[in-house]
Amino acid sequence: MKRKKENKTWFAKDQWLFLAMITPGLIFLAVFSYAPMFGLVMAFQDFVPARGFLNSEFVWFDNFKYILNLPDIWQVTYNTVFIAVGKIIFNTIIPIVFAILLNEIRVKWMKKSMQTIVYLPHFLSWVILASVVVNLFNLDGTVNQILTNLGLDSINFLGSNKVFPHLLIWTDVWKGFGYNSIIFLAAITSIDPGLYEAATMDGANWGQKVRHVTLPGMMPFIILMTILALPNILSAGFDQVYNLYSPPVYASGDVLDTYIYRIGLIGRDYSLGAAVGLIRSIIGLVLILTSNKIAEKATNRVMF
Repeated sequence: MKRKKENKTWFAKDQWLFLAMITPGLIFLAVFSYAPMFGLVMAFQDFVPARGFLNSEFVWFDNFKYILNLPDIWQVTYNTVFIAVGKIIFNTIIPIVFAILLNEIRVKWMKKSMQTIVYLPHFLSWVILASVVVNLFNLDGTVNQILTNLGLDSINFLGSNKVFPHLLIWTDVWKGFGYNSIIFLAAITSIDPGLYEAATMDGANWGQKVRHVTLPGMMPFIILMTILALPNILSAGFDQVYNLYSPPVYASGDVLDTYIYRIGLIGRDYSLGAAVGLIRSIIGLVLILTSNKIAEKATNRVMF
């Protein structure tokens, strides 16, 4: 007797409620993330808003050729990579160190209080934190007042091309290191306590335990988090840079995101802004795919 064939559907009937729950999010994603991608056609046009997409003249790759010949595009790219790489490195090292030290605190209320204090800046916008940074590091700010009282020269943190990129890196680390340490703290708690007991019996001190037990136990997470951060190498943080930089530090503080904003929206050269954005997106896509392959080989884990 032949078994009756079951009607196969593209989803299980008992899953319709879950699909209904994610539908608003999918609609939001389609409207605000995928639909605007049609605007990339501007990168290949001499776009005039009054004419619209259909009537603007197509210039194909002329915008890209023009961008590559701009005298400041390579400096902006260097600024972006320098700041982004600095953020990736120190946003990995500092959270690791902090997680190791925080794990050593045995007083529960002190540990919780410390976590709350260092996590708080992560949840504040750069619109708010920028005013704090300006008040601290301005020429007449708190930091320079302390330097002056110590008999040292004032430093123009916000107006010096040598200092400003480092200010961006370290203020970003200050904002995020507490929150970034969560994953590393979780990695530490997953290490077998028996390994520490064995190290103690062998006469290992605290530093040796960290070196031979804690760090090797954290290494898969460290590698994975570093790889996952690679796609951000062309994103130095628009909101932070925009709220802190000024024309005197454009030479060292202008990054691709702010450059696109200035030439595309402020300068109303929408085609050039779209072209720069498209180049950045393509490179970012390549980095994401590369990071996914590296993560798969290094940790047997993939992003997608």
